[in-house]
Amino acid sequence: MINSKLLELKEKERIPKIIAVSKTFKIEHIMPLIEYGHKDFGENKVQEALEKWIDYKSINNINLHLIGKLQTNKVKTAVKIFDYIHSLDNEKLAKKISEEQKKQNKKPKIFIQINLGEEDQKSGINKDNLVEFYNFSKNLGLDIIGLMCIPPFDENPSNFFSQMSKLNQMINLRELSMGMSSDYLVALEHKASYLRIGSNIFGQRG
Repeated sequence: MINSKLLELKEKERIPKIIAVSKTFKIEHIMPLIEYGHKDFGENKVQEALEKWIDYKSINNINLHLIGKLQTNKVKTAVKIFDYIHSLDNEKLAKKISEEQKKQNKKPKIFIQINLGEEDQKSGINKDNLVEFYNFSKNLGLDIIGLMCIPPFDENPSNFFSQMSKLNQMINLRELSMGMSSDYLVALEHKASYLRIGSNIFGQRG
């Protein structure tokens, strides 16, 4: 499906990263994909990721992505175990990550989460604050590589993905974390480079 879409877009050289969203699944359920050679996995919760991956991550060269909200009291563990954080959304969190990455001498790659739908129940900064927040985060030494969004579930995602692509270009970032099992092909049309796919890989969660 992905290759066909890229051919349709005349972008067959583009290779998006597929993050297999393994949240809530036990390691036994995930192991066939690890043994196949897949390297990028996504988790929502820091503690669950620590317990699940601590014995498997390094020996399998896994890239672990935090795709859920990160609380400041979990930053120490998050920086320790995650290679990517997709949910930076406030200055307090940015400062805490900056402090912790200095202590651990480890810099995770980070996406700024944008709340394009301005939904109260979702995290993310307002797009109007992006330039200021991006500069603030870069000045703290954070390795900001791109933007992330989760569009409203009841609206056409294409408009939101288009906005994300324009915002990314505006601040000259290369990576876009957007697109899930239900809309990843639409996300590809708008330059998504990290696709967060769960149920299409592992099946429905119980």
